[in-house]
Amino acid sequence: MRDHHPREETAPHPDEWHGRATNRFQWLLALVGAACVALGIELAVVSAWTSAIAPLAMSVVGCIAAGMLVLFGTLAFVHVDLRLDRESLEVRCGHIGLPRRRIPLSHVAGADFEPHVTPRHWGGWGYRWRPDKGTAVVVRRGEGVVLRLWDGHTFTITVDDAESAVRVIRARLRQGTPDVTKSP
Repeated sequence: MRDHHPREETAPHPDEWHGRATNRFQWLLALVGAACVALGIELAVVSAWTSAIAPLAMSVVGCIAAGMLVLFGTLAFVHVDLRLDRESLEVRCGHIGLPRRRIPLSHVAGADFEPHVTPRHWGGWGYRWRPDKGTAVVVRRGEGVVLRLWDGHTFTITVDDAESAVRVIRARLRQGTPDVTKSP
């Protein structure tokens, strides 16, 4: 990872920061999944179901299952949303927000800007884990945020305007997070 330190910002930050990264190529893969589902449905409807029922049933179920897996796998990673508030950072993937991860800022030791996050370095698109690199949500190549957690792990997220996200995270870490365990 290239050692790049974004300009520190001293102006106050809004209560929430939102960012997103999108991969439009995933829509093409989703079309392949939809085509598999359509083929499975067509096989089920058009076939006579009079002979060779087991192979036909396996073909129908196989097409529909493979299509649904491809559809979910691609639509879940068409985009990633990053939301940062005063207490935590939340990452939501795809249109239904799954997978999702919430990290309290009290668990974050620091944040770095990474200008060159690539799916190739993580083994593909999606929610990834590599023992030597940590965990990542990678939906496209480009800039990202690398969180250094207090437990020694890292969490990388591809997001547009990652430099701004890093500035906000660093400012929040300097301010400290409120202790919610104390009563007034």
